[in-house]
Amino acid sequence: MTEESKKSHERPQARVKTAVVLSRKMDKTAVVSIERLVKHPLYQKLIRKRTKFKIHDPKNETKKGDVVLVAETRPISADKHWRLVKILKKAVEIEEAKV
Repeated sequence: MTEESKKSHERPQARVKTAVVLSRKMDKTAVVSIERLVKHPLYQKLIRKRTKFKIHDPKNETKKGDVVLVAETRPISADKHWRLVKILKKAVEIEEAKV
């Protein structure tokens, strides 16, 4: 087999993104938000755009506010095609003051 034919059979590199967990109300699923900056075509101003995804979290280890690394994967359900790679930063828990 030549080098070129080996490369065509390799699995393509999955897209990896950094996201923030918004919701943890489902089993083995978290809703995350990916934020990006886009330049307005006419006014050239930078605009923040957000995209929400459902990710697969098999061990239920994420919490709301965590910063996570997610990768694109095969469809796991009808609207879940991203998976958790690792937790980059845990959310800070604040205790409520009891009055």
